[in-house]
Amino acid sequence: MLATVGWCVALGGTTALDTLASQAFTGGDRRTVSIHLQRCVVLLWLLFVPVALLWAFIEPVLLFLGQGEKLSEDVQAFLRILILGAPGYIGFESLKKYLQCQGIMRASTYVLLAVTPVNFVLNVWLVHHTPLGLLGSPLAVATTYWLCFVLLIVFTCISPTHRKNDTWAGLQPAIVFDIRSCFSFLKLAIPGILMVGTEWAAFEIVALAAGRLGSLPLAAQSVIMSTDQILNTIPFGIGVAASTRVGNLIGARSAEGAKRASHASALLSVIVGSIVMLVLIATKDVFGYLYSDDDDVVHLVSKVMPLVASFQIADGLAGSCGGVLRGQGRQHLGALFNLVAYYVLALPLGITLAFHPNTHLGLQGLWIGQVIALFIVGLSEYAVVWGGTNWDKEVQKGIERNEAEAKRRQLHERLGIDSEE
Repeated sequence: MLATVGWCVALGGTTALDTLASQAFTGGDRRTVSIHLQRCVVLLWLLFVPVALLWAFIEPVLLFLGQGEKLSEDVQAFLRILILGAPGYIGFESLKKYLQCQGIMRASTYVLLAVTPVNFVLNVWLVHHTPLGLLGSPLAVATTYWLCFVLLIVFTCISPTHRKNDTWAGLQPAIVFDIRSCFSFLKLAIPGILMVGTEWAAFEIVALAAGRLGSLPLAAQSVIMSTDQILNTIPFGIGVAASTRVGNLIGARSAEGAKRASHASALLSVIVGSIVMLVLIATKDVFGYLYSDDDDVVHLVSKVMPLVASFQIADGLAGSCGGVLRGQGRQHLGALFNLVAYYVLALPLGITLAFHPNTHLGLQGLWIGQVIALFIVGLSEYAVVWGGTNWDKEVQKGIERNEAEAKRRQLHERLGIDSEE
């Protein structure tokens, strides 16, 4: 759980490329796309340093929070090894965004399909057939992350589409570390981290709270969370497509096209969310048997499943419209909506409903809070996309971003030529 929240530095920070790289790709100076990539990797490596320090010395923190000594010691040992894979993970996520903004969407999928069986074999071998035991798992995962990064680099180098796009400007550290450009990147990356991290952390808090309800609610929570994580890949995928498409169209100075793409992604997410909702409601009484043969667990899952089904449309809107906001460069709005919806309203309400003597709704109470949060986030983001966006202004902002970055790159290149002369 701690690792999942920590990876938000990569998943959230790379959303800056949804804005900068996708707009630069169609905005005229394609070479700046690779500059954004290099800056992203370096800055996110630096941003991960505080997380790595926390992971490396997490044992006293866990003891302070009341966790057992053996558990705290094992978690710290686990995370210390996982740190080794962090640069590879960040590099893979950054390079994936770099390719996606160019319309190369399948490369990372092919790499993951190739690496998944390797990851499985490494885990089994290191955990069960070496003295490492538990610590073999983070070593396998860290190795897998680096393997993903290296294979994606190879795929990028041999991709004819990438070569045709002509986005690679070579390694240019002087331009990458330009102060104003770094600041512009961080203005998007940090809200992106908050946008992703606040939502993930909220669901992990619900999981922790469910553990205090007892073994039965915890078992049902595991079923529900596993299901929700799988289903969330659908709106997440729509959001990835939306951020790339909207960013490309803004870079191409097509305000009307970006607007249509935004509404199309929202409509698609509503249609898909409706289908998923109907399937979950129709199968709620037997769904739990996919995970457990305990009738009590299945019965509790059936009571909570209508709540999970009810927010599928809202979750779809949050995923698709969140992607639109990232394409525009308005990650701060997504972070703000999440903070208010989850931490001001949903979590306090859900925990109260779950544990207060007058209500004592248990697991249902926790998920009522999450339903409210997702509806607030989804409808708020859709309101921004539908009526709160001046698309001509977003295009103008994209023009200004691209021109400023292009001028800085050309200036650095000119200074380099002059110094050589």
